[in-house]
Amino acid sequence: MNGSLKIGSIMGIPIKLHITFLLILPVFALVFATNPQPYGFADIGSITKSYALSLLTTILLFGCILLHELGHSYIAKGYGVEIKDITLLLFGGVSSMEEIPREPSKEFKMAFAGPLVSLIIGFGLVGLNIAAVAIMPVYEATYVYLMVGILASINIILGLFNLIPAFPMDGGRLLRAWLAKRMSYVKATHLAASFGKMFAFIMGVIGWFSNPWLILIAVFVFFSASEEDKSTTVTVSLEKYRVADVMTKDVISVEPEMIVEDFSHFMFENKHLGYPVMKGNSLKGIVTFTDIRNVLPHERYATLVSDVMTREVISLPSDASAAEAFKIMTVNNIGRVLVTDNDTVKGILSRTDLMRLLMLANE
Repeated sequence: MNGSLKIGSIMGIPIKLHITFLLILPVFALVFATNPQPYGFADIGSITKSYALSLLTTILLFGCILLHELGHSYIAKGYGVEIKDITLLLFGGVSSMEEIPREPSKEFKMAFAGPLVSLIIGFGLVGLNIAAVAIMPVYEATYVYLMVGILASINIILGLFNLIPAFPMDGGRLLRAWLAKRMSYVKATHLAASFGKMFAFIMGVIGWFSNPWLILIAVFVFFSASEEDKSTTVTVSLEKYRVADVMTKDVISVEPEMIVEDFSHFMFENKHLGYPVMKGNSLKGIVTFTDIRNVLPHERYATLVSDVMTREVISLPSDASAAEAFKIMTVNNIGRVLVTDNDTVKGILSRTDLMRLLMLANE
């Protein structure tokens, strides 16, 4: 995720902080510092101590959110799903998974794991406070008791809130898993996403009259539901086709010694935005419009294609599914991939080719 800073790894999963997390951290600390007990530290006396406890509580809270995401990831890794990273951001945490299993039972367990972790933490902290007071009654008057109580309450609320069946929240994924046992995966996703958007609309209306944060969450849920609904429909539709059925077989290539100025004219004449770079029968890289657009006009006559091309070529075999190609393009944020069999270029496939295929299939 752009704008993220890696701070470490857990279970082999990179843990990152997004820029929005760094912005929201002092906001949460301010909320705790300006609210009275039992929801904050405003009335404990010292302002310095109040803000210090508030900041510590905020950091521990996001630590609990990280554990929530690790709950999802632990189950996912057990099913062989690759976890690219976990990112802490404005609204909490996000686990970037390679692909969510289509089997309803697996998705159900993965989705439920996060809220379960939050509820275990919440009720566990409640039990800790009760046990500590029973052993040492004076503990109830300490700041630790107050901090643990705040964390317990928020984790319980977080766990229950995530169980609301609003896709793509955890509860929405539980709903999709339940629906997918009774209908097609695409239809189950569409119904779950529709419910999620309806919930987002209601949340937005409530937020308009009460809390602006609810409006932000509503917008996030609405657009996330729409995007995942669309992405799932596209992926499932493309699974019916092979790359060989869609790719452009007559591949136009360029040589690494071509100067960028000539290449820009070549690109304009052939009306494609990306070309493999070949030296004889050897693939050297791929060059696109994006690679040359930052070359200054007076440098275009002295710059070769080999100077700006991408050498690490992303490719896939011709018998791969079109859905796999779509996933590769999306994950790597690229517009085309080369199709190779036994190190021989067989074709090139662009995102435009896939969209055209979907339009024809729908027709």
